[in-house]
Amino acid sequence: MKTVHISLNSIDKVKAFVNEITKFDNDFDLVSGRYVIDAKSIMGIFSLDLSKPIELNIHSEKNAEEILEVLSPYIVD
Repeated sequence: MKTVHISLNSIDKVKAFVNEITKFDNDFDLVSGRYVIDAKSIMGIFSLDLSKPIELNIHSEKNAEEILEVLSPYIVD
């Protein structure tokens, strides 16, 4: 499993993020505090506090580099 922090601070970013992430068959979780939601669920994402970075857990090792490249516009350090 790979973990990165992402920023989804606008409605357009959330929609684009979900469109990109649903292209992969892998499982993805977003973690914000004690809440864990499916990263492919746009309604779930809007239930989180989007004002600060969110932890993204990628449940795959085989194509993690490709996933990180596609998601690079959302990743924060």
